Formats: sequence, C-alpha cells, structure tokens
Amino acid sequence: MARLEDELRILRENQPPAITDAERMEISALGAQLPRLWNHPAASAATRKRILRTVLEEIVVTVEPGQLLLKLHWNGGDHTALAVLKNRVGQHRWKTSPATEQLIGDLARVAPDQSIAAILNRLGMRTGKGHTWTQQRVRSFRNDHGIEAYRDGERAERGEVTLEEAAGRLGVSRMTVIRLIKDRSLPAKQTCTGAPYVIRETDLDLPTVRRLIESGRAVSQDPRQGTLEYQ
Repeated sequence: MARLEDELRILRENQPPAITDAERMEISALGAQLPRLWNHPAASAATRKRILRTVLEEIVVTVEPGQLLLKLHWNGGDHTALAVLKNRVGQHRWKTSPATEQLIGDLARVAPDQSIAAILNRLGMRTGKGHTWTQQRVRSFRNDHGIEAYRDGERAERGEVTLEEAAGRLGVSRMTVIRLIKDRSLPAKQTCTGAPYVIRETDLDLPTVRRLIESGRAVSQDPRQGTLEYQ
C-alpha cells in the first residue's frame, strides 16, 4: 500500500499544471485558425501531416465489404466515426475522363493499342495524370477497366470491313470509298475523327453503291479537282 501511495504522489507532483483561462483562450483562437492554415496555398503536405500528428492520437480502421470504417481518436478525448467506400479494382485518384474511357472502349473493338494511342494523341486527349498516350498506357488502361484487346479478324467475324478492304472489293480507290461515305451513299461508322471507318460487308452490294461505281459518278469528273485522302 505504501508503494502505491508513493507512486500516486509522484504522478500528482509531475502532473502538468492546469492551463489558465488566458492560455485556454489562446488555444481556442489557434484552433479557429486551423482551416485557414490547412487551406493556405503555402501549406505543404509536410505541414498538413504535422497538423494531423498533433491533433490525432490514432485511427482505427475496420475493413468491411465495399467500405472502410474509420474511428478517429482525437487528442483531448473526442472520437469521430467515418465510413469510406473502397476503391474498385483499377480505381484511383488519377481518374481518366468518362468520355476518354468510353472512346477507348469503342476503339478497342476496331484498332490495336498502338493505333488507339495515336488517335487519342491526335485528338489532344490525355491520361488522368496529364500524360500523352502510349501503347503501354492504353494496354494498362484496358486491363484496369476490363476492356478486351482487339483481335485480328474480330471485324471480319462481325461482317465488317475496313476502308482499304472495301476499296479492294469494289475495285476503286480509297478516296472513292470516302466520297461514297461522305455522300451518304455507303453507310459507315467512325468512332471519332481519325478512327478507322467500319463498313458492313453487305452494304458493299447496295444497288446505289454499285450503280454509282459502274456509272463513274462516284468520283468527280472535273479534271481541275484534286484529291486529298484524309480519314
């Protein structure tokens, strides 16, 4: 009993003195300035980490399906409970725009990764981190978002042909096929500017297409008109 009384006496003697009313007001004033300090343009990540280490005692995390349950223990005895959704596979703070994600998904059905990267760069699109696209970055993006890579022969399985294939089967130039597409005589799809044209094989036998080619009206007869192939 005597030993316990001595330990209690030592703890009481070493206990820091209670803060004064003036000190309490000063601490409260500093606390009111915390949001200003946290959001100040000159506040670095290191500064914010020091703030958190000062005001937080510990964070207890409980992992549950689809979410993380956080319990923040603040210095002073208060507690805060938070629920945070877990990131899906491939999800992170560097997020590519939904429009770019949709475009990559569509292009992956008609072009390989290297071609997709070239198309995205021509359109001025960037990755979530602001980088230009490369074959490797397109591949990584597809893998993260569960987008299958283009397979050789995939278009043929769907009954589709490219611009070059259409020109070969019709026995005309690429520019003639483009003219038919621009005149809406030959149906074709193009995911975006610069993407490959996708033409249904059956549309090559449309009577309108055959008639224009056979009559020679698919190409302008003006000798002064040049041709510029642009897809």
